[in-house]
Amino acid sequence: MTTAVNSGLTTRLRGFRQVQRLAYECAEAVASRLEPGVSERQAARMQREWLRERGVRDWFHLPFAWFGDRTAFTGFRVPLQFFPTDRRLTPGMPFILDMAPVHEGCTADIGYSGSLGSNPVQDRLMADLEAHRDLILREVRERRSLREIYEDVDRLMVRQGYANRHRAYPFGVIAHKVDQVKQRRWSPRVFGFGTQSLKGLAADALHGHREGWSPLWSPYRFSDHPPQPGLWAVEPHLGFRGTGAKFEEILVVTDSSDPEQSAFWLDDDLPHVRRWAEAK
Repeated sequence: MTTAVNSGLTTRLRGFRQVQRLAYECAEAVASRLEPGVSERQAARMQREWLRERGVRDWFHLPFAWFGDRTAFTGFRVPLQFFPTDRRLTPGMPFILDMAPVHEGCTADIGYSGSLGSNPVQDRLMADLEAHRDLILREVRERRSLREIYEDVDRLMVRQGYANRHRAYPFGVIAHKVDQVKQRRWSPRVFGFGTQSLKGLAADALHGHREGWSPLWSPYRFSDHPPQPGLWAVEPHLGFRGTGAKFEEILVVTDSSDPEQSAFWLDDDLPHVRRWAEAK
C-alpha cells in the first residue's frame, strides 16, 4: 500500500477501534455487576442501557446474553433460541455477553466470556482459544481460502477435544464483514438487527456474488475464496460438555503484499488478549 493509503486506512480504523473498545468496556462493566439471580434478559438490557448512555443509537444487532449450557448453544435449532431468556445466573455458571453497537458510523461486534465465580472448564476453553486466534491470522496472511481456514479451525478444535459451536450460527459462520453505516437519528430494527447494517451486508452479498466472494465466512462452497479486503468480525466458539467460550473481534484484511500489513487484528489491547499475556 502507498503511504497515502496507509494514512487513510489508519484514520478509518481509528473509529472502529474506538467503538470496539467501547463495546468491550461495556462487557467488562456489565460482567462486574452480574450476580446470582440476574437473567439473560436483564444482562442484555444492562448492555443496551450502558451503551445508550454513551451515545449508541444504532446496532448491527442488539446485545445477547447466554448463561449456563446456553453458552454452548445446547439444543439450539432455530434462530429465536439465540435471543435472551429468563435463564438466571447461579454461582460458578459460565456466561457470554455479545453485542454489536454502531457509533458514529462505525460498527463493532464483540463476544466476552466469563463466569460467576470460578469455572475451570471455561477458563481452559478461553486459554485454548489463543491458538485459534494465531491460526486464523497466520492463514489469512497466507491467503488460504476462507473455507480452508474454517476447516483448519475445525481440526484444531477436534485435536483440543472440543466441539465447534459457531457452526450453530446461521449459515455456520465463524465471521462476517462489517463496515461503516450511514448515521441516522433513528434506525429501525428487524428481529434485533439494525436495518442499515443489514442493507450494507446485503449489498456486500450482492456485490460479492457477482465477483465470486461472500461477506459470510462459512464452511460452505460460497466461502471457497481467498480473504476479501475489509473488516471481518471473527468469532471462534468452543464447546465442551455444556460449557461454551468464545471471543469476537475485528480482523483487518488488506490487499498489501507485505504479509504483516495484509492482515492484522484491529486491536491487541483486549480482555482476552491481556488474559493470555498475564498467564505467560
